Amino acid sequence: MAMAQLSDRMRALVQPHLATIEPYDPNFTLTRINLSANENTYPMPAPAREAVAAALAATPLNRYPDPMSGELRCELAAWHGVAPEQVCVGNGGDELLYNFLLAFGGTGRTLVTCPPDFSEYAFFASLTQTDVVRVWRDAETMHVDAAALLEAARQASMVILTSPNNPTGDVLERDLVEQVCAACPGLVMIDEAYGEFADADTTVEPLLARYDNLVVLHTLSKAFGEAGIRCGYVLAAPDVIEVFAAIRQIYSVNVLTQAAAVAAVRTRAAFEPVIETIRAERQHMARALSAIPGVRVWPSQGNFLLVRVAEASRVRERLRDEHSILVRDFSYAPGLADCLRITVGTPEENNEVLRALEQLIAHSPSGREMQ
Repeated sequence: MAMAQLSDRMRALVQPHLATIEPYDPNFTLTRINLSANENTYPMPAPAREAVAAALAATPLNRYPDPMSGELRCELAAWHGVAPEQVCVGNGGDELLYNFLLAFGGTGRTLVTCPPDFSEYAFFASLTQTDVVRVWRDAETMHVDAAALLEAARQASMVILTSPNNPTGDVLERDLVEQVCAACPGLVMIDEAYGEFADADTTVEPLLARYDNLVVLHTLSKAFGEAGIRCGYVLAAPDVIEVFAAIRQIYSVNVLTQAAAVAAVRTRAAFEPVIETIRAERQHMARALSAIPGVRVWPSQGNFLLVRVAEASRVRERLRDEHSILVRDFSYAPGLADCLRITVGTPEENNEVLRALEQLIAHSPSGREMQ
């Protein structure tokens, strides 16, 4: 994947550790069907849409936003059964991830991750000069190596794990997270950005009451269809939240985002049928893709599927160029050779993807099944 390079002039001026930084690249192309970014492609349910529209219309723009998103913070606390002092809202989960590394990482500190996972973890670590210890997942199952993870956690300043994991789709066992929290002398973040799509009772939030080094990350970008407003939040012990509050960019969560988020949280029950439809479509997609010769699909609890197919980069290009369908190519990433990640969209979108893939694989340029 081609990345932008800094000019010679900029390499001479930026901090030395940033001279070779490569920015996050979503590899976006405008297409008819976009299933590349794990967004919720369904229309917002009418009760939520109406509540959001009314909230935005009633929001004055001439005043600075509440720095700590007080009203939203209280709504989120009530929803998750914690005190408001245990919640910090951010400009998307990404801001909170960066602030986590900024506050608790740095020179001489170590972050443990379990790739393949969200590339931003290692990217933000590089920005903050935090060392990264990678505990690689099993190449066949994509499951975490529990023993190796626990060994690494004992020496770590921070651990970041994702459940369900992006892009592999698997969920962490709560017992393992508890063991990691007990082993790690620093902080353990569990990124549950896709948690609403997982089976019931898979969240690790019940562990917050017992482990004051646990941080749970959530977002409204996925299940609640508000990727455009950029709103995430973390749940943690009050003294951890105080650090997040102290280092955050002031007013980073604007008034329109706060208003739309409050409306979505208050009408969250309206999203449940959409979430259940996505879960059902995920199963349908997994079965249908697995039936295509030469295609490997991993079980997923997210709103996406990790798929292995021969010549994956070429398949992705042909989906884009011949069918105007965009999926994510992960074949460049270590441990993900010939892998694509396909977001679960609407039934109509999913059926178009299936038809296109069946056609491409049946008529591959090599004259053989892509396997």
